[in-house]
Amino acid sequence: MFRLRHSFFLSALLLSLAAIQTTQAAVEYVVNYNAGSSGGGVRFTNEIGTDYSRQTLTSATDFIWKLFQQNNDADRKNVPKVTLFIDNMDGVAYAVNNEIHVNANYLGNYSGDVKREFTGVLYHEMTHIWQWNGNGQAPGGLIEGIADFVRLRAGYAPSHWVQPGQGDRWDQGYDVTARFLDYCNDLMNGFVAELNKKMRNGYNDSYFVELLGKSVGQLWNDYKAKYGGKQ
Repeated sequence: MFRLRHSFFLSALLLSLAAIQTTQAAVEYVVNYNAGSSGGGVRFTNEIGTDYSRQTLTSATDFIWKLFQQNNDADRKNVPKVTLFIDNMDGVAYAVNNEIHVNANYLGNYSGDVKREFTGVLYHEMTHIWQWNGNGQAPGGLIEGIADFVRLRAGYAPSHWVQPGQGDRWDQGYDVTARFLDYCNDLMNGFVAELNKKMRNGYNDSYFVELLGKSVGQLWNDYKAKYGGKQ
């Protein structure tokens, strides 16, 4: 009887330890509103709000983890807290040091569905929080292109983006590179996830050859040819 109880206790302990090891660490999301009574600030308060912002930060993280195939903490950056700032500033938004800053003035002047645009911006900036950047060696255009690829796959690409096949070079960045990466991902499902994994410790254009069997230059030429060489 003692042996049975001892065996049961040991099995239960091992299962508990396994559960602890596989538990995903929770991320804290904080929203700091600093836009005062500006036009953009009022529009943010009336049409978006802090509750929706936190929900979107959470949903964006979940989407990115799934898209990047980051199924456990070991696959991800150690980011215990992400803070969103709504500021009166220049530009649209930027991410730095696990912080996302969004320009309230941009939101105030946006002529379309501002809530949808805000959501797309957060998906883009949240990607910068979680993606690997090759220890700073990856082209900036690729980093921005991956962030816009996430926005594209999440269904928040705005109407003013370039169409598939347009652009001057593969690492032009943003929507141009996002469309190209979407093409590459269609060639091999999960390509962007695998590319991101490779960029954890460094970067080399040869990653495209390793994953797709062609140089990035040849892939870009194939991509342009598919869409009739659009500019």
